[in-house]
Amino acid sequence: MRGKEGEEEDENEEAEEEGTGFSIFAPLAPLYLNYKVAEMMKRPSRPPSLSSSSFGRLLMDESADRTPRTVPRRLHSVVPAFLLLALTSLLCLLVYLVSGPIEFSPRPAAGGLLGKFGIEMKENVSGLSFESFGPDHEDARIRSVFGKAATKDKTVILTTLSEAWAVPGSVFELFLESFHNGVNTHKLLDHLVVIALDSNAFARCLSIHIHCLPLVTEGIDFSGGEKFFMSHDYLKMMWRRIDFLRSVLVMGYNFVFTDADILWLRNPFPRFYLNADFQIACDHFLGSSLDFENRPNGGFAYVRSNNRTIAFYEFWYSSRELYPGHHDQDVLNYIKYDSFVTEIGLRIRFLNTAFFGGLCEPSKDFNKVCTMHANCCVGLSSKLHDMRIMLEDWRKFMSLPPREKRLQLSSWRVPQNCSLPSE
Repeated sequence: MRGKEGEEEDENEEAEEEGTGFSIFAPLAPLYLNYKVAEMMKRPSRPPSLSSSSFGRLLMDESADRTPRTVPRRLHSVVPAFLLLALTSLLCLLVYLVSGPIEFSPRPAAGGLLGKFGIEMKENVSGLSFESFGPDHEDARIRSVFGKAATKDKTVILTTLSEAWAVPGSVFELFLESFHNGVNTHKLLDHLVVIALDSNAFARCLSIHIHCLPLVTEGIDFSGGEKFFMSHDYLKMMWRRIDFLRSVLVMGYNFVFTDADILWLRNPFPRFYLNADFQIACDHFLGSSLDFENRPNGGFAYVRSNNRTIAFYEFWYSSRELYPGHHDQDVLNYIKYDSFVTEIGLRIRFLNTAFFGGLCEPSKDFNKVCTMHANCCVGLSSKLHDMRIMLEDWRKFMSLPPREKRLQLSSWRVPQNCSLPSE
């Protein structure tokens, strides 16, 4: 069982902070000030409008000064102020319409219901070719997107997306929906970057999320239908992911990587270990976070950027040559025992399925679960069916009165269409 240390670690709340908002009116401030100065130069004998303090004095003096002569004098001062306000508002509108869309926070809501800014953003990027985002400027694109999405300690949440999982009503929508239904998870969407592996996935991401990054692999087209488990394209996609995550660490970013078939039901950051470099979820957890016999699942990991993790990801990626035909998770199970991991001093922790569960080993306590993974499941239709059931079970739990939640009577109705291994 996980020790008390893991349960009480809540200093990582930096990663839960809201991303810094960006006001659409910030660029207009210099224009507004210039306009004010011009008005003052035209009428040097008195200010062009009423300041808040002068307006306050007028209100305070109104009861004492009620002679007919003061009424037109006030009107003479107030009318230019209203005209100035109207002209300034018109100027702001014109500048905005000319300059085009401006990125803002918070993001448009998921589920295809975009606000005005989201629609404009989509229209302006719809003409871009996914293939035009070649590898030459990949680092610059990463830094640009991550600079907007990262927390103060340079942590981002990452997921990859291909066409099969991006279509409306598929895995990606359920993934985003879970953030809106989870406990303290909605604001984490500000830090989620979706790595689009093909043009259709990129277009779909741009329509419903604010941080989208195209990842082009020369000579490989990840578009089309579902990449079946262990197929040639599937293996290429998995190893491209590991190489990308290595480059993220080199740039100095920490990350939580999450598969899109994982439901985020509760903020996981308080459950992470403070003294670990590499933390990973498990298909099967044997009771200790330090036990290397745990069966890790590469679909969910929290990794801090440092020399140890960079060396480890380089070692992991290069090890694909030693184990041809194996995917990243199998290779991880091989290399976790390698002396190289000990030599670099990598601190590994395996995450308890009580908090980070899945169909292989579901979390039993709804009051503790952070994520639920549709693992141990082959086939997109089966995965979608069971993910919907999981989300329904969670919503039902969240609708219960607090007293009934504490009774811990809720249970998952999955797996149904997904099949679990016999072990």
